[in-house]
Amino acid sequence: MKLPKYWIVSILLALLLWLGFSHPSYADILLSQSPVTRQSEITADPKLLHVLNRLSFGPRPGDIKRLQSTGIDAYIQSQLQPETIPYPAKLRQQLAKLDTLEMSPIELLKKPTLDRQARQMSPQEASRNARMWNRKVFEHSAEARLRKAIASPRQLEEVMVDFWFNHFNVLADRGLSSLIVGTYERDAIRPYILSNFRDLLGATAHHPAMLFYLDNWLNSAPNNRPRGRFRGINENYARELMELHTLGVDGGYTQEDVIALARIFTGWGVSRAAENSPDMSGFYFDANRHDFSDKIFLGNPIKGSGMDEGEKALDILARHPSTARHISYKLAQYFVADEPPARLVNRLTQKFRQSDGNIRDVLQLLFKSPEFWNQNYYGAKFKTPYHYIISAVRATGTENPDIKAVFGALKQLEMPLYGCRTPNGYQNTQDSWLNPNAMLRRVSMATILAQGRWIGGQPVNPNQLANTLGNNFSPNTQEAIKTSPVRLRAGLILGSPEMMKR
Repeated sequence: MKLPKYWIVSILLALLLWLGFSHPSYADILLSQSPVTRQSEITADPKLLHVLNRLSFGPRPGDIKRLQSTGIDAYIQSQLQPETIPYPAKLRQQLAKLDTLEMSPIELLKKPTLDRQARQMSPQEASRNARMWNRKVFEHSAEARLRKAIASPRQLEEVMVDFWFNHFNVLADRGLSSLIVGTYERDAIRPYILSNFRDLLGATAHHPAMLFYLDNWLNSAPNNRPRGRFRGINENYARELMELHTLGVDGGYTQEDVIALARIFTGWGVSRAAENSPDMSGFYFDANRHDFSDKIFLGNPIKGSGMDEGEKALDILARHPSTARHISYKLAQYFVADEPPARLVNRLTQKFRQSDGNIRDVLQLLFKSPEFWNQNYYGAKFKTPYHYIISAVRATGTENPDIKAVFGALKQLEMPLYGCRTPNGYQNTQDSWLNPNAMLRRVSMATILAQGRWIGGQPVNPNQLANTLGNNFSPNTQEAIKTSPVRLRAGLILGSPEMMKR
């Protein structure tokens, strides 16, 4: 589906309505920075832009020249080894100020209780203190995620965090989940984004955020459960583990497999007590709630043995042919096209199985594939709100964006960070995000960003912005920019059809 032909006109009208003449000094500031009387004629190699738009959240100032210097192959290999790329000093300083980032789940969960006991708070004070703590921890997690996405040179790492977090989505909408969603990303997602899929699967299965979100912390054998909130078998996690995380909806499992898997995972839960979770992760296996009977799962007999049953089930799921195809399809869809070529999916599936689920190996093959380099797919993926906002901020080159504004923009575009309510995560296809209301919101945010309101107040220079983005604009967009007032040009670039795609 192509963007409507009247889109450029719509952008101009929206920008005129937003900017008008409310900023009389805007053009003077831009003109004092550099000449903007004509569009730069230098256009970047489409291959360079393709790499930067797919393996990163879009170019920052100087990225295109750096990629020209290092070469595409060297860049891809470097991005596939993110641990070899140091963070910039500025980013390290910004992250160091977020003093909750390194705390364990149990430390985060217990602090309000310890504060209440130490300070002898009233119930009202304790409740207020807990709310303030929850907000601080969540804001630190969100700020760290956004700052890394915007400023980290390990861009493929950030892209894969986005991919895998959506794949293994959890929702941070309640006290416990908002406290530990950052540790979920830190401990269960980031370390495994390019490693073995089985390791990633196991890390998410054990983390309290997943156990809490999909209710497995309540999953108990009917005859073994203690009194109280534990009300027997809960199938939520078992069902989503197969439908979304591994096999796929058509992966060949039955309702009997769902029930068997739920029984296998009885007793997997959460504890705030360090004695129950010595590694301070919050994971706790409660043998009193486990179903120790023998099971048959996906045709495989599993002897009733306790927690090890769950590990065997994860082994089976990680190595199942349907899992290889499901993950390969999603990776091809994310990096190539909404409807990925079947031949590419088949080759990725084969590589997934041959490498025992090595994610880095699968991506190596994907990035070398003729499908990835097919020019018909250049600039063909419509950006999610997250991709759009992060890429727009990156294009300005700012080192210190207004993180609260970026967070708020994602919420306005209906993609709040850590806020997807459904287990399948945010979709990355065009039909999920392309609609008139969403486009008008994006355009309005483009004008705000162009004015400099998220980046310290300095208006964005349109020539510098166009060069950063490679001047890869259609004749219609170039004409709209060329014939528009100076103060509208940066907003037009950030709100252009080309900026909406990657």
